[in-house]
Amino acid sequence: MTPPPARRYTGSMTDPESDSPRPGADAPAPVPATPPASATRTTYAVLGLFAAAMLFGLWGVWRAMDGPGGATGAQLAAGQARIEALEQEVATLTRSDQISREANRDLQGTLAERDEEISALRADVAFYERFVGSTAQRRGLAVHELVLTPQTDQAWHYTVTLTQNLNRGAVSSGRLVLAVEGTRDGQLEQLDWAALRQQPDAPGVEYSFKYFQQVEGEIVLPPGFQPLRISVRLVPASGAAVEQTLPWGEAAPRATAG
Repeated sequence: MTPPPARRYTGSMTDPESDSPRPGADAPAPVPATPPASATRTTYAVLGLFAAAMLFGLWGVWRAMDGPGGATGAQLAAGQARIEALEQEVATLTRSDQISREANRDLQGTLAERDEEISALRADVAFYERFVGSTAQRRGLAVHELVLTPQTDQAWHYTVTLTQNLNRGAVSSGRLVLAVEGTRDGQLEQLDWAALRQQPDAPGVEYSFKYFQQVEGEIVLPPGFQPLRISVRLVPASGAAVEQTLPWGEAAPRATAG
């Protein structure tokens, strides 16, 4: 028996009665499907959004790094200018305060001087009233005040105020001499006018006044001499001499206190 001729299949392996593939027959490898156009557009849109987000993020970082830095620099410059202005203002106010303090000290000094002058004038007025006023007590030639001011360790300046109102309108004239009593090397010693003036036969200081007069001059004490008392002797042109003695410390209170 001759076998039937073999059939040649040009298509898919199908059943002779139907074109369906045979069960169990090997199927050819699947061909990758091409994505639809809508899916491609969606992918591009997502990628575009992602790129835009990245660019926006980078722009924000750049603004965060550059923008605040610039603003801080401007603020620092403005703050520095403000500080300099405040420092200048403080310096001006400090100088103004210093000037005000100096002016205030000068004013206080001037007021103190004026107070001293007023006190001195009031004392002078009281002095004048005491000797010139209608109720003044009548007194003859006298030493009203003696003030000693140190010049050096041995030299002293004296100021003697002489008064009289017994003979109003009459001139009192004469000479004034001083004498100092003290100790030197533990011994009592008295210095007369010539010794105080360091001039043999030194003449007394002349005076001439109606109501009062201040007589001034210099005396010199020898080294090592400690004064205790000072005497003022007035020798008028007519009449008896007048002498007044007072403690050295009373005549030179400031020097004694120092």
